[in-house]
Amino acid sequence: MPLSEHEQNILREIEKNFYESDPGFAARVREETVYKHAGRNCKWSALTFVLGLAFTVLTFSISVFLGGAGFAVMLLSAVVFERNLRRLGKAGWADLTSRQKSSAKPGQNAKDIGNKLRKRFGSKDN
Repeated sequence: MPLSEHEQNILREIEKNFYESDPGFAARVREETVYKHAGRNCKWSALTFVLGLAFTVLTFSISVFLGGAGFAVMLLSAVVFERNLRRLGKAGWADLTSRQKSSAKPGQNAKDIGNKLRKRFGSKDN
């Protein structure tokens, strides 16, 4: 059901006040997506999993309870990773990867790096 003209005017006024009161926060809200948030959580949970694995390996010989605690951290981070990956979905994954490709500098592409190396070292394949 579409908004009435009066409701649209109220919404525009609220939006205008929001942008005027805190432009920095408004810019962050405008740029942040569910996909970015879920992707960031996936990265942090993967890092936590690796740290939990290292903690488990290092402490399991000292104490079974510390090793169990490390395993619990690994398990929890794996669950968080899985939930955020589901939230991300195929569309979110495509959105994140397309943004990374479009924001990458031309020299950061693996193909460009290979071409630069061939030129520098004078490969005969070129």
